[in-house]
Amino acid sequence: MKPHKPVKEFQLLAGNTALDLVNTLDNRFRESGPDELLVSYDDLLRFVQQAGLLTAEQIRRLRRAAGVEAERRRVLEQVKELREALAGVGYALLTEEELRKHEVHLLQKYFHRANAARLLGDDGRRLAWSWPKREELSAPLWLLAQEGEKFFLSEQAERLRCCASDTCRWLFLDTSKNHTRRWCDMKICGNRMKARRYQARLASD
Repeated sequence: MKPHKPVKEFQLLAGNTALDLVNTLDNRFRESGPDELLVSYDDLLRFVQQAGLLTAEQIRRLRRAAGVEAERRRVLEQVKELREALAGVGYALLTEEELRKHEVHLLQKYFHRANAARLLGDDGRRLAWSWPKREELSAPLWLLAQEGEKFFLSEQAERLRCCASDTCRWLFLDTSKNHTRRWCDMKICGNRMKARRYQARLASD
């Protein structure tokens, strides 16, 4: 029997779930091509659980939920479509380019559908939105769409930044005191770029 291979956790470094979702297409600007981190529906479930959108019990129910494999693949592809629309808008905002209409229309579609999936209820004292269908296979899609809407339609979007590494360029929310954060993670991309500059200086001497 082969030893059990531990599942690698997602690196949630963005400070915002919608941006962490964009970063699940790793190295998206690398010449040799990016790395897809959401390969399966189970990867999607791991991501939303690690992001705190669903509990471990809710994840177990989704894994046991009725539904054909084709439906799980469809939800996964829709999440990727949402992700790429969020990415397109995010990088356009950073470069001050005009937003692409088809990406805006996609976000409008997913934001509207996510809102339609909620119910307005109360806890006896005040009104509150609730998600009565968290056991549906599409629940991760609508929860992630809501996270995207909350971020990009808020003032937080003004603090959107991307990693200074040319191949990485992960998106993140800059919460530093002087708004000068440059790296997704100083221990990863920051130290890597420092090492490259050091090697370049040695080569030029």
